[in-house]
Amino acid sequence: MHVRRSAEEIAANRQRYEEHQKKGLEFAPKALPSPSSLPAPAIEPTAIIHRETIPGGWYWSTRVNRGEALRIEQQDGASTVALIAWNANDTSERLNLVDTVKVQWTTALGKGRVIFSDMGRVMFSMIEDSSGAHDCLMGGSTAASNAAKYPGAKTRNTRDNFILAAGKIGLDRRDIPAVLNLFAPVRIDDAGGFRWQGEMSNSGGYVDMRAEMDMLVCLSTCPHPLDPNPVYAPAPVSVTRFRAAAPAAGDLARTATAEAARGFENNAMMQA
Repeated sequence: MHVRRSAEEIAANRQRYEEHQKKGLEFAPKALPSPSSLPAPAIEPTAIIHRETIPGGWYWSTRVNRGEALRIEQQDGASTVALIAWNANDTSERLNLVDTVKVQWTTALGKGRVIFSDMGRVMFSMIEDSSGAHDCLMGGSTAASNAAKYPGAKTRNTRDNFILAAGKIGLDRRDIPAVLNLFAPVRIDDAGGFRWQGEMSNSGGYVDMRAEMDMLVCLSTCPHPLDPNPVYAPAPVSVTRFRAAAPAAGDLARTATAEAARGFENNAMMQA
């Protein structure tokens, strides 16, 4: 049964939300930094575990263990990279962007932010990020969106790439969570619509994401649905799996918000 709420009840709910938001935002011992500088610093050769170049429009999957990191880098022009992930030891736990946005009170993901699972635990810490232009709301491309955008062209899409990738690790389409689009400068305008803010892009961007649990990670390099380029021409992307430096005392990702601190407490209980 549909319940109609009065204007007074809606206003009271909004007030409670704003009070909770204010309390959450007040806990910030450190201001989040500006984007990481370019070019990306070299990774110590002895720390590198694997390097992969994903062709434009294709996909790749890997296991990443706690304490390792992925550097995802645009080395051949601007290219969106879609990411999904599961707990390697229990794939019913997966990336959850709704909670990632909700508990950090923002859709703006960048250096110092964390990515949550649907169990309230931290999957990734964003330890470096030159872009700050990531999309956690729209999702990836599909066969239908590509057909409308590139009529008559032979293309690949994010949804089908992830179905194939999931199948190769024993999962299926029901296991695929919402997609995090890296290097996708999508923002919400005053009317509530999604807009591609191309001025936020740079062709040499990178992000370093430290794994906070053992994970299975899939990446896809198809164009974002809002990418204004009318030609299907995705660029290849470089991915480096490496051993990350141990978090220092006062690690930014662990202390930037009360919600992140609680997420790491949940991680500690899982690892105990």
